[in-house]
Amino acid sequence: MFKVSVMYPNEAGATFDHAYYREQHMPMVAAKLGTALVRYTVDKGLAGGAPGAPPAFLASCALYLESLEPFQAVMATHGAAIMADIPNYTNVAPQIEIAEVVVG
Repeated sequence: MFKVSVMYPNEAGATFDHAYYREQHMPMVAAKLGTALVRYTVDKGLAGGAPGAPPAFLASCALYLESLEPFQAVMATHGAAIMADIPNYTNVAPQIEIAEVVVG
């Protein structure tokens, strides 16, 4: 199993529309990924590790995949449309990490 994490840093002046992300962006991403996507999660940052600390990330999502090849094929076709939607919900650039799930 593989996981693509997309994380939106909590930077000075950052904005994030959580409702749009949940209700519009992520369902669009899931539809474009189709059967390449096993499931996804969405997280809303609340706090950092220390008491009173702000969250490191405003939001993040995790896309779970059985294989990277279908994901990469979908992104080659639809990646530009997915990325073009980002300004509709945030003014920060996401950080992306692809990982192999070794315990799950």
